[in-house]
Amino acid sequence: MQMYAEFSGNTRAVESVEIRARVPGTLEEIRFEPSSRVRQGQILFVIEREQYIAARDEAQGSLRSAEAELARAESDLKRVEQAIQTNAVSQSDLDRAQAARDQAEAAVVAAGARLANAELNLEYTLVRSPIAGRVGRWLVDPGNLVGATSPTHLTTVNQDQPIYVYFDAPEDLVLAYLTTRSDTTQNQDRVGRVNVALANETDYPHEGVIDFIDNTVDPTTGTIEMRALLPNEDNALFPGLFVRIRVIGREKPNALVVQEQAIGTDLGGKYVLVVDDQNVIDQRYVTLGARQDDGTIEVVEGLDGTERYIVVGMLRARPGFPVTPQTEAEAATAAQAATSVEEN
Repeated sequence: MQMYAEFSGNTRAVESVEIRARVPGTLEEIRFEPSSRVRQGQILFVIEREQYIAARDEAQGSLRSAEAELARAESDLKRVEQAIQTNAVSQSDLDRAQAARDQAEAAVVAAGARLANAELNLEYTLVRSPIAGRVGRWLVDPGNLVGATSPTHLTTVNQDQPIYVYFDAPEDLVLAYLTTRSDTTQNQDRVGRVNVALANETDYPHEGVIDFIDNTVDPTTGTIEMRALLPNEDNALFPGLFVRIRVIGREKPNALVVQEQAIGTDLGGKYVLVVDDQNVIDQRYVTLGARQDDGTIEVVEGLDGTERYIVVGMLRARPGFPVTPQTEAEAATAAQAATSVEEN
């Protein structure tokens, strides 16, 4: 029998980025459709560029002027260095020429920095997506001033291929899972895999694998946060969804299972109605394990596997009363015979 455990959790984006305006100006263009997929580096918004182009050109002019001044200062220094060889100038003249050259070099560095900053601000007028993913709606319409006092939130991009699913698991189950994962005798092809279902799905069609287990147990709940990674190639999942998670565990050979519809519940707990050798009903309380996809459920304690148990007719059965049990095949034959009699 394949063991598994079921949890509830939610989906989250692998990466989520709030796109913000980093320079002030009027928002001029929007270059995407809401809820569409965008590429990394794709331009999403354009902020007015004229003032930033002018600032860049001014910085370029300042850099050229500083470079020309540096060239003049270096030429003057060479002449003073040659003149001092013949004592035509004093040492103080040489010191002044060297200081002028050093100031000119510093001016070139400062002008270069101003140009780099101007080019960076100009680049920020083209607001790009730093990741690939699905973009939301724009939060600011064209014509509005953005980034005047603080970086304005323009939209959000979520990477949802792949996508994360987070859930909390009891520490005992996590420890059992870790033991199973490290057990080389187990079938490692399935250990650690998960199947996920949305709220409107009855089966678990979305497959993934556990890629993260937190390093701290929550002392208030006794649980550990776990995470699964799903490819989400069909785009069926998006961040924030409630999901059900089935974590695949180890194979359990010779497990005792019964039909889940044979399980009853009363104040004493879960029970199964068994039929002894004298065809008398006996109520057996049981401890249950994992459910299976075929409609069966594991019985951990309470049965030894040799019992006959009631599946159909539990509402009419009473402990201590005799019954006339039928197997499924016998019941089907009797129903067919009754139908033939009615038709005749």
